[in-house]
Amino acid sequence: MDAFESRFFTAEDGLRLHACIYPTSERLDAAKDGLPVICLPGLSRNVRDFHQFALLVAQDPTAPRRVIALDYRGRGLSDYDPNPENYNIGIECRDVITVCTALGISRAIFVGTSRGGLILHIMAALTPDLIAGAVLNDLGPEIEAEGLREIRDYLSRRSSPANIEEAAEGLARIHGSAFPALSRADWLEMAEALYAEKDGRLVTDYDPKLTDQLQAIDFSKPLATLWPQFELLAKVPLLVVRGDRSRLLSRATLARMAAHSSRVKTVNAPGQGHAPLLHHPGIFSSVRDFLVRLSG
Repeated sequence: MDAFESRFFTAEDGLRLHACIYPTSERLDAAKDGLPVICLPGLSRNVRDFHQFALLVAQDPTAPRRVIALDYRGRGLSDYDPNPENYNIGIECRDVITVCTALGISRAIFVGTSRGGLILHIMAALTPDLIAGAVLNDLGPEIEAEGLREIRDYLSRRSSPANIEEAAEGLARIHGSAFPALSRADWLEMAEALYAEKDGRLVTDYDPKLTDQLQAIDFSKPLATLWPQFELLAKVPLLVVRGDRSRLLSRATLARMAAHSSRVKTVNAPGQGHAPLLHHPGIFSSVRDFLVRLSG
């Protein structure tokens, strides 16, 4: 029996959006009682980033719940947008809300990795009642320019490895110093999440035009912050996960977030950079405990 089912939805502008729903409808009854968990991936990532995490949450023997992982437009199985300017957090936030409406979800716990965390800041202003609580995975209202520049430079280097093993070796070679906690199996899982076969070649599974806006960033100027939006988001329980080797979310920003409200809890992901694997043994138990406390 499959662990999840793929569903497709229509965005406001007609684009087709994809999501994976855990568990399948045959096993849904056991997970109906808790608030659903909606997983929002990073900038260039897709639903496969959350597969292991979603399995753990949906199949939790004591508190199973429905998990929905989304492919933003231009990623995974969602349509590519003919207008690259639409790859922005405002439109992507509207897409997330559209999927929630289509699924009849009026309240949920959100897990936002990197880009997903930015989307949650916007959602807190647009539809605050939709958010019962959130996990911000290595993302805050203030982004470090050094870390964002590294992401831009990395995504600009498009690669086409011969196979998944070669892809995993490349990821470990580039990112290994920031992720000493990861095993070879972890790198293979990451490669399988990031790459897909298209036209007989193994390529990263997103629209290459997605990086256009990163190229346009002027790093000689201060980056915009989202502290006003964070104040709205912090009205609900938050768990902020920071990779202890992250270069995108600073310790100072994390401390300021924690000081803002007693609702904001923080946890360190040892041996991981940006962005931590939430299903990794070093961090999952903390995330699971947070989800259990928000059961409802």
